[in-house]
Amino acid sequence: MSEEKLAKPDIGDAPLFPVHKFELSDWKDGIVIRSPNWLGDAVMTLPALLQLKKMVPRNCGLFVVCPPHLLDFFRSIPIVDFTINLHSAHKLWKLCEIDKVRRLHAGIAVLFNNSLRDTIYFRLTGIPRIFGASARGRDIMLTKSFKFPESRKSELNKLHHASKYLAVAYALGAAKWDGELPEFRVQKEPELMDASFVKISSMPRLMTIAAGAAYGESKRWPAEFFNRTAGFWAENGGNIAVLGSPKEKEIGDKVIEGLPSGKAYNLAGKTDISELIQILKKSEICVANDSGIMHLSAAVGGRGIAIFGSTDPSATSPVSAKWKVLFEKEYCAPCFKRECLKKVSPYTCLKKITPSKVISAIEDLLKK
Repeated sequence: MSEEKLAKPDIGDAPLFPVHKFELSDWKDGIVIRSPNWLGDAVMTLPALLQLKKMVPRNCGLFVVCPPHLLDFFRSIPIVDFTINLHSAHKLWKLCEIDKVRRLHAGIAVLFNNSLRDTIYFRLTGIPRIFGASARGRDIMLTKSFKFPESRKSELNKLHHASKYLAVAYALGAAKWDGELPEFRVQKEPELMDASFVKISSMPRLMTIAAGAAYGESKRWPAEFFNRTAGFWAENGGNIAVLGSPKEKEIGDKVIEGLPSGKAYNLAGKTDISELIQILKKSEICVANDSGIMHLSAAVGGRGIAIFGSTDPSATSPVSAKWKVLFEKEYCAPCFKRECLKKVSPYTCLKKITPSKVISAIEDLLKK
């Protein structure tokens, strides 16, 4: 076994809660998980999902309820037996959605989001045992709630999100996580993908870049810094693909501006989850803000550089030993704001991470 396989992601120790004992009959037809709404948070549930899957009795299933944009993500993970996508992440459930969850005939539910609304809906499905974090006054509706320390602004906190999810899994009797992550299945064969995408994703020495972040500008390293980093990669024989949502196309254009034709491509808004998984698996290195793509790249086995600004790297760093995190601690960081509130020299936490620092980190990572 290689050293790379043996390396375990450093996510700290999960808090320990009393273990809930189940009878075989308690499971009914399985366990259903309500996923978080963000891709990055959903990726961080994977260690817990894997450990829960290992304890599910024979002939029982592991089911997931998720928002529509995460359906293909969970369908790409073989340990998930069935996925139900809600019509919206935040709107009221439809009666047919309550009925779909009811018809799973699960005996146990775990809520990996903090929604009071979803807790009510899960109660309406008739699932008898529902577990989740203490949040928003919903404790009385949970079979068992788990209280975690609140994040403190301007301080680095020690509890990683993946450890929180694992703590819940451990409290249900799951075995300790060994550092492995679930495999991903190919949802879309190459012949069903756009020919230009297949060509780009197959290029040698491919650097993928995630220059956006849905949360806000305070998580986005400057596009011109990404541009200089990509320029270094191109000058050394590499190719570049910028990834992101349709809203991040303009950022992608800035990242590849002035780079050699035929070596840099803006794929923002042009890839679905299946294609993201495909290209991130083939990428030699990924440079990313704290984003869903960062977490997905780490989960599929890629290596990369994670750039943090307003958020806490000890809580949401990539769940991988193949990634290097860059973070410059300012007095106000992590602030968790969508935009910097400083009137003078805003976004210092991001601008202190210069392209030369990222390039140096890339060179160090590729030597390993």
